[in-house]
Amino acid sequence: MNRLDHLLAKNREWAERISREDPTFFQRLSRQQAPKYLWIGCSDSRVPANQVVDLAPGEVFVHRNIANVVVHTDLNCLSVIQFAVDVLQVEHILVVGHYGCGGVHAALTRARVGLADNWIRHVGDVAEKHAGLLAGAGEEPLQHDRLCELNALEQVANVCQTTIVRDAWARGQSLAVHGWVYTLRDGRVHDLGLDVAGVDQLEPQYAAALARIHDDREDR
Repeated sequence: MNRLDHLLAKNREWAERISREDPTFFQRLSRQQAPKYLWIGCSDSRVPANQVVDLAPGEVFVHRNIANVVVHTDLNCLSVIQFAVDVLQVEHILVVGHYGCGGVHAALTRARVGLADNWIRHVGDVAEKHAGLLAGAGEEPLQHDRLCELNALEQVANVCQTTIVRDAWARGQSLAVHGWVYTLRDGRVHDLGLDVAGVDQLEPQYAAALARIHDDREDR
């Protein structure tokens, strides 16, 4: 059996460094979890939630899966959203895709990857819904970029349509849902222009964001 002594050593070095830099950090962290943000992102190892937005441990509640998909029958994802909204009282839900996503590419090209094909099928549904836009986007790399954006857009809509989020809005809770796409090439976040803070805001913001994606296709 291969031991992971090098990782344990790195952990000790990290803990000691943090304690030197901020002697009360772990004491404060252990008292309470009170993040303002829920991050729903891709499981891709190149997209670390806290580092992307330069926030410390304890400041972001995180749910990740292949291709940052939100499915209304996924009790794992829904439980995270419910705990974040109802218990932690987060103020922002960030749905974050990323350019170069392997799951999105598999959906775009209909590549078989195994059991995950059943999960990626949800992204395939997004591709079929926006087939005309994707067809006019140009070569496959550009179609891939557009589908990453469209997938994030659709998952924002899915989050906004959950009973959890709608109930929070109905009782006047301060909560906004945002759509981003992270760029691996330079570490920057592309804002899709979605900042939905009420049930009546979803439709116009969805339409405007979709129009921007379409216009970006036209500009290319």
